Amino acid sequence: MPVPLVGYVDRFSAKPGGRIEVKVSSDFAEPYEARLVRIRAGDPNPANGGQKIIDLGDVFKQTLPSRKQTTELGSYGRVSHQHKFTTGDAAVTWSALVRPTLLGPSPLIIMAKGDPAVAGVHLGLTEGGVFGLVASKGVRPLGAATTQPLRQGEWIQVWLSVDPKNGNLTVGCATLSPAESSEVTAQANSSDALVIDTDDDLLIAAEETEDFRAGFFEGRIEAPTIQYGFAPDNASLGKLGATIAAWDFSIGIDSRVMHDAGPNELHGTLVNMPTRGVRGAIWTGREMCWRHAPEDYAAVQFHADDLEDCGWQTDFTFTVPDNLKSGVYGVKLSCNGISDTIPFYVRRADDAAPASVCLLASTFTYQAYANHLRFNFDQSFRERVNAWNAYPYNTDEHHEFSHSTYNRHPDNSGIAYSTRLRPILTMRPGYLTFNDARGSGLRHFPADSHLTDWLETKGIDFDVVTDEDLDDEGADILKPYKVVLTGSHPEYHTGRTLDAIQAYKAQGGRFCYLGGNGFYWRIARNPTIPHMIEVRRAEGGIRAWSAEPGEYYHSLDGQYGGLWRRNMRAPQSIGGVGFSSQGLFEGSYFKRMPASHDPKFAWMFAGIGDEKLGDFGFSGGGAAGFELDRADVSLGTPRNAVILARSENHQAHFVAVPEELLSHVNTVNGEPPKDLIRGEIIYADLPHGGALFAAGSITFCGSLMHNGAENNISRLLENVVRKFMA
Repeated sequence: MPVPLVGYVDRFSAKPGGRIEVKVSSDFAEPYEARLVRIRAGDPNPANGGQKIIDLGDVFKQTLPSRKQTTELGSYGRVSHQHKFTTGDAAVTWSALVRPTLLGPSPLIIMAKGDPAVAGVHLGLTEGGVFGLVASKGVRPLGAATTQPLRQGEWIQVWLSVDPKNGNLTVGCATLSPAESSEVTAQANSSDALVIDTDDDLLIAAEETEDFRAGFFEGRIEAPTIQYGFAPDNASLGKLGATIAAWDFSIGIDSRVMHDAGPNELHGTLVNMPTRGVRGAIWTGREMCWRHAPEDYAAVQFHADDLEDCGWQTDFTFTVPDNLKSGVYGVKLSCNGISDTIPFYVRRADDAAPASVCLLASTFTYQAYANHLRFNFDQSFRERVNAWNAYPYNTDEHHEFSHSTYNRHPDNSGIAYSTRLRPILTMRPGYLTFNDARGSGLRHFPADSHLTDWLETKGIDFDVVTDEDLDDEGADILKPYKVVLTGSHPEYHTGRTLDAIQAYKAQGGRFCYLGGNGFYWRIARNPTIPHMIEVRRAEGGIRAWSAEPGEYYHSLDGQYGGLWRRNMRAPQSIGGVGFSSQGLFEGSYFKRMPASHDPKFAWMFAGIGDEKLGDFGFSGGGAAGFELDRADVSLGTPRNAVILARSENHQAHFVAVPEELLSHVNTVNGEPPKDLIRGEIIYADLPHGGALFAAGSITFCGSLMHNGAENNISRLLENVVRKFMA
């Protein structure tokens, strides 16, 4: 069953006077209500007081008609018939190089023009072979299919030749490997003359019936071409006549344009972001970057679950009032007892006085994990969701809005792109990621509300800036603030966001990195597609999938992907500590180090008599858990940094991260692997009065609200933030 009431916004943030467009799909016949809310806390755990959602219906409330809006998954290329290419009764050959990656009995379309039941030409394949179909109005469709089974992951040349005047059709398939050369063809003949011209758009990697697309190709397509002439065999392909269209995917790899290198310039558009910058049929490994040898990367990989933009119509627009304070907000939709709260951020107005504190919302990370499919939503998990009145829709059961860059396509290739123009179920207050035996099981957006709840509990005024804002506007956006705080997991960044954080620190800013596994993966954006991010999971790192050899460079910006550490910008150079160990979603505690007792740092520990810090919390039961970061001067930790506390007593499932290991016993820095299982809380003075505080654990913020925010983790952070604000 689909989510009955759901929506998304066209942008994650806006300033007063700015407009947020809201797109809604409702299965109900009755109208739904939309009202503004402020999201203070998204933890549904009763032990933490439950969610704290403040109603602001007096600021914005509307009743709107319900309507169902649908989402089409699957990528393909489209060439508009407005180009008016026609071939009359001339013989024509359609051909392409293809590498199918998910074969089965269902047809995978390579090229199609028109409705196969009415009129048009279709070239495709199944596991059993290549097929071609020519349909003419008033004439029985003519089809032919080869009978030699195809092999998954193998490049082949395929073609369809039709002679409309004589009613002849040939389809063929030839392997490209010289070591295992084979060719097979199939023919069909009609006594009727065929009419192959239609007024339909030409599609690559799918077929179209009215407004419905089907037959999405799973795999790579290169050099789709249409030429005059009839090709009874593979050798004839090189002897055909004039070119009608020849789409060259090596051109514009950083775009959605399908460039036609033929004389008619029948350019097209790639729909739903198939993967570009992938190896083509001639790739040999001589170049690893598509910018250096684009002809080696002249293929596009299509998937049946690709998604760029749900494309829903706007149901209503919320204009941010001039007097609305910066913070975390949402539009709550309600109908027949069902609700959905769609979050967004309100930024400070340009002419408003800034707060002392800025919260940098990790929206790139939320987007990278958007709709993460985890396969853990069992019966006991459902029972907890129901008992806590948590967000009821889990991504294990809802696939209609595609999944995250931590998941795979049906053909087992990794999902490299993520869009924010879709409902993001994981970015909802009350969404539970884990059935956490010792806490709430929150990650990302709802987990970061532990911090916003704490800030409000402590009466610390703050403004919000998102990753995307920082990437778009640069370091100047942070200049007004005395203190910048991250959330629990600022993992995904562009070069521009890292530059901005570094510039802020260099100019005397005070930076608090309050998470773990931060500043880890490099992502790409393209200004022409600002709602998309791209991740290439290159060498090293804890990965949900691994990019293919030769495909480590992003298509959106042409830059080398993977870990920022592999780009000589290790997390320690940004946040002072970097990823060192990972385990299950379970926490331990920090033990104070001798430096914490130095009178120079006594201000941080005022009111704290404990030696153990954070042996409690709503994230895995402890402040040091799940993903741990440690200091390392060789990787960029400031040389004057002091280690105030170090985690200990971790569970047996914790391991050192793979980028630290040279073998099962040897590590990059020479420490035994077991000694790298630690998180560290550090402090460093920075130039021009700046300062750096790092928490060293992804579960640190989960301990802030323990005992109503009266605990040693809360006190430590409050001492730091208030000192930084002073």
